[in-house]
Amino acid sequence: MLSDFFALALNNLKRRKLRSWLTMIGIFIGIAAVVALIGLGQGLQEAITGQFGLLSTDTLTIQNSGTGFGPPGSTVIKKLNEHDVEIIKKVNGVENVVTRWVRIGTIEFNKISKFHYIGDLPEDKTQAEIVYDSLNLKLKDGKRLEFDDRGKILIGSDVAAKNNFEKEVQVGNTLEINSKKFEVVGIMEKSSNIIFNGIILMPNQDMKELLDIGDEYDLIVAKLQSSVEAEKVAEDIKKDLRKDRHEKIGEETFSVETPLEAISAVNNILTAVNAVVIGIAAISLIVGGIGIANTMYTSVIERKKEIGTMKAIGAKNSDVLWIFLIESGLLGLAGGVIGALIGLGISFAVAEIANLFFGAELIAVSLNYSLIGFSILFAFVIGVISGAIPSYQASKLKPADALRG
Repeated sequence: MLSDFFALALNNLKRRKLRSWLTMIGIFIGIAAVVALIGLGQGLQEAITGQFGLLSTDTLTIQNSGTGFGPPGSTVIKKLNEHDVEIIKKVNGVENVVTRWVRIGTIEFNKISKFHYIGDLPEDKTQAEIVYDSLNLKLKDGKRLEFDDRGKILIGSDVAAKNNFEKEVQVGNTLEINSKKFEVVGIMEKSSNIIFNGIILMPNQDMKELLDIGDEYDLIVAKLQSSVEAEKVAEDIKKDLRKDRHEKIGEETFSVETPLEAISAVNNILTAVNAVVIGIAAISLIVGGIGIANTMYTSVIERKKEIGTMKAIGAKNSDVLWIFLIESGLLGLAGGVIGALIGLGISFAVAEIANLFFGAELIAVSLNYSLIGFSILFAFVIGVISGAIPSYQASKLKPADALRG
């Protein structure tokens, strides 16, 4: 009996093809939005979390609190200095302290000038290793930059790319940085971190002389002992720096960040974005539900004689109710399936375009089968609920009244 109801409902939908498609628009737009944007959001979240996971979890980054946009330390009022380094060294749990400079310089190659980030490599060999480990830098060509490689540089993949200077930079080429020549000794592999791809590393002394840097630092990296908790050491550093600078909690001119805090901040942002997406998609689903209800009301009015005929030959109220409920449920179900397929297609297309644009696997679509299944089920439920009242009204029609239609 139930199979007959399904067959009859399908035939009714096929007879009204255009109206059925128009009715489903609101449903599959909402479902497509949910599947596409949440799939992309989860994929991006996993990619970012994975990148943070590659970074050392036993390092803390201390930097100046800036007053605007720019490289670390370029827009601050009070900059980190050697005195701050000595304070951080004395904190329990800190094994080593590495000072860093990150500035912007003018790079010229093949008679083309570009701006790129420049970072320094510490003179101390142990500290240089900490920099390589904390940034997870991998070599593609040439050799790693050593702390005593004066006049030489290590460049990111975007700096070396052909589309940057209209000619590919290779190991052994010379780049002019702020009008001074440097030899390229190595090229880094493309990373998911866009900033690292466009950075140039040079020895500490070369950078200090080239940019006339005084007794100030843009970043301080604290390498921690293996047995300590990063969060506790971070709090101790904050406490000591606040005390030395006579600053109150919440008014610090510096920040201390752990990799876990960075992951948490990114996750909070992406969660908020997903919540907004679900809210917008919910509006589309409500509109789609209203469309189904409207279609079912119209269908009841148009098919009064059909309903009367069915009842005249013995159909029960429950039989008519089931036919109309199945019909409205099928509209929701079809809209959900189509919406899920469209959403998956959009998410894969956007991810592919984004990865081609950035030249790296930044975004991978997360196929959450539970989400897809729930979205389709939710669309079906919306269809059934939207068609409930019209279906009930159809089932209560008296044969004589219906036949008079």
